[in-house]
Amino acid sequence: MHPMIAHPAEALRGTSTVPGDKSISHRALLLAASAVGETHIRGLLEAEDVLATAAALGALGANIRRDAEGWRVSGRGVGGLAEAERVLDLGNSGTGVRLMMGLVASQPILSFFCGDASLSRRPMMRVTEPLGRMGAEIWARGGDRLPLCVRGSATPLPIDYTSPVASAQVKSAVLLAGLNTPGRTSVTEPLPTRDHTERLLRHFGATVDVEPLADGGRRVTLEGQPELSARPVTVPGDPSSAAFPLVAALLIPGSQVTLTNVGINPLRIGLLETLEEMGARLSRIGTTDDGGEPTCDLRIAAGPLRGVDVPEVRVPAMIDEFPILAVAAACAQGRTRMRGLRELRVKESDRLAAIAAGLTACGVVVRAGDDWLEIDGAGGPPPGGGIVSTHFDHRIAMSFLILGLAARSAVRIDDGSAIATSFPGFRTLMTELGGNINDVDDHQDL
Repeated sequence: MHPMIAHPAEALRGTSTVPGDKSISHRALLLAASAVGETHIRGLLEAEDVLATAAALGALGANIRRDAEGWRVSGRGVGGLAEAERVLDLGNSGTGVRLMMGLVASQPILSFFCGDASLSRRPMMRVTEPLGRMGAEIWARGGDRLPLCVRGSATPLPIDYTSPVASAQVKSAVLLAGLNTPGRTSVTEPLPTRDHTERLLRHFGATVDVEPLADGGRRVTLEGQPELSARPVTVPGDPSSAAFPLVAALLIPGSQVTLTNVGINPLRIGLLETLEEMGARLSRIGTTDDGGEPTCDLRIAAGPLRGVDVPEVRVPAMIDEFPILAVAAACAQGRTRMRGLRELRVKESDRLAAIAAGLTACGVVVRAGDDWLEIDGAGGPPPGGGIVSTHFDHRIAMSFLILGLAARSAVRIDDGSAIATSFPGFRTLMTELGGNINDVDDHQDL
């Protein structure tokens, strides 16, 4: 356990760069390992989740190494992975394990997967079901949970899969299995989800078609068994990580902060759109496109926010940002309503329950249901003063530390160790901007 405390802060000021995008980092490694030649990746997120994916790919035969200019991956080509001699431990990474399962499902190798206690509680049926249709054999603990074993198919079958949930992990797992599958593999999703996999597949040379559907969904189709060729990849700053200093700068009076080279993929900017509707003073500066992913600098200035109703259709574009949006809502004027949040129940923790409990502990009026949340904003700094259980969830931990910076009284979290899974430099970045986040002394009564 690593208890931490955030004290109310003075104005935040400065310019910072957030770590590389976690979603893109995982996918860049997976596709580079499936390409022919050496791929140079700049800006890779060097956090525990991504490093676990790199280690697993190394165990499967890819040569992955770091040098002074970034990371280099010598790939084995589509279908060229070797059987690992050890269990593949993906730590806390749901993205890593689900996408890795997809990659090995269409290759005739036996792979064993495990993770930490948090990951071992997360359901895997959403990917085991379609991968089983493609011919993979999968044995798992009760409830389709880790640890599990995947025997990839020597004769995989293409499928046209309709996903019951809007999940980029499900879509990506099926598409990655489709890489070594003859014919066309399709995934239909009820709402568009982040499309980093599709963009990177094209970047490495695959043929991917995307068809918008009349009901608002989307069908993504991959031509199987492409020849992927090594390509340089530059990973932009992670918008989910940028969300924490961004919201802090909006909430703490007098703050002016610039965040450089942040990814603004249209399917990842739901939080920006929601904050703008709430009245946020933020500007997008110098939009560029690097390797198919748009980026820009974000300039943020503090100012009052108002409560809004978040459209349910926007949920997939901000699924990871609801904990920090809840912090913004707690400081806004009026009520913020969020619907369609069922997916938050099966993230690193039950995030819906964790958000509601944390806000209540900090004196914020909140109501929650199976898939919804309503927050009555304080119209300024909320009381704070609570002790928040993070359930080893990095986004819950960082969100409530940000609340502590913006509240009237300090906020403590019981454990900040999970922060290293996605944003190991979080406290340093916030401190450099003027935040006041510290470890809690072992002898201090929590």
